[in-house]
Amino acid sequence: MTAPTSSEALTPRQAWQALMEGNARFVRGEMDHPSQGVDRREEVSRTQRPFAVLFGCSDSRVAAEIIFDRGLGDMFVVRTAGHVVDTTVIGSIEYGVDILGAPLVVVLGHDHCGALSAATDALASGEMPTGFVRAIVDRVIPSLVTQTEPQHGSRHWSLTKFMGEDSRQIHIPDDDALRRQHVRATVQMLQTYSVSLATAISEGRCAVVGLEYDLADGAARLVEQIGDI
Repeated sequence: MTAPTSSEALTPRQAWQALMEGNARFVRGEMDHPSQGVDRREEVSRTQRPFAVLFGCSDSRVAAEIIFDRGLGDMFVVRTAGHVVDTTVIGSIEYGVDILGAPLVVVLGHDHCGALSAATDALASGEMPTGFVRAIVDRVIPSLVTQTEPQHGSRHWSLTKFMGEDSRQIHIPDDDALRRQHVRATVQMLQTYSVSLATAISEGRCAVVGLEYDLADGAARLVEQIGDI
């Protein structure tokens, strides 16, 4: 597929294809480095029409334009530690879809995520981190606690410390399952919280996908989708 430019209007499926073709180039080590020249800089100096909104983790190893082999004006990027959602995140994503016309929203998680590790440690120890790091952990924990019986490889701890004699067990999957679970929960949260995004999906103007990124091999793999890609 030809690399999109800021003047093109793509369907969600076309945007998805362009995104994954870029990641495939990155994995192979055969990047095109599109939209990074002087002409492109001038082209997008007064307007932008990104083909995707990418909501990902702030981790320094997960630079969106690099791992998807994109350039200036291609993606509207929103990042928080652990891709945790708040009202400004949702507002930024709505801006990318409703104002800038992006047909694809991507939630990007990754392995060895410090925010997920901190949330898991807090559940295991009962000790919350200090400062505003706690705000991040507070928003990750609901994605991690399951209501099902423990599966093979899962971890579990008693909540007796917090609930007295009326204790119960919480079951936490292994790290790979945790990552996917948090990505899926974030995708669902965006659709549930944002009326405008839900409308764009139902009208076929936008799709939302959740991806997991492997730091070692560079591949971004689909774990969740809402809408037609």
